[in-house]
Amino acid sequence: MVKYLKENFFVRYHRFDSFTHVNQQLEQWIADVADKRELRQFKETPEQRFALEQEHLQPLPDTDFDTSYFDIRHMSWDSYIEVGGNRYSVPEALCGQPVSIRISLDDELRIYSNEKLVASHRLCSASSGWQTVLEHHAPLWQQVSQVEHRPLMCL
Repeated sequence: MVKYLKENFFVRYHRFDSFTHVNQQLEQWIADVADKRELRQFKETPEQRFALEQEHLQPLPDTDFDTSYFDIRHMSWDSYIEVGGNRYSVPEALCGQPVSIRISLDDELRIYSNEKLVASHRLCSASSGWQTVLEHHAPLWQQVSQVEHRPLMCL
């Protein structure tokens, strides 16, 4: 299709005032030229072919197609997962459990447990280190602060 446009549309039309102008010219060219040519493999024009297929087309789904990268990770003992050489915090209640991750095209890391979103982070550049949300570790810090404090004995 790209080759066809380059060799047929853009050869005739070289200058455009805006994207709107390109789209207008392209729509007009498709209606007047492209949809009227006969396709060798079908012995029909695209216009005729579309008329035959139109009744069989189904509507697009209401939800967008998820193009995110998907993987399963195992939570470490310290409430982090590793992604791309960096470590990202996850709520401490999930330590030791598997979680699923999704990385979107705009570098948003979303972490799920049993299909429920439990954490999200912006992906860091390679080897940037640790990304921590303090609320993920608050219960761990409370446990540490409750440890009995003993005086140091000097000998």
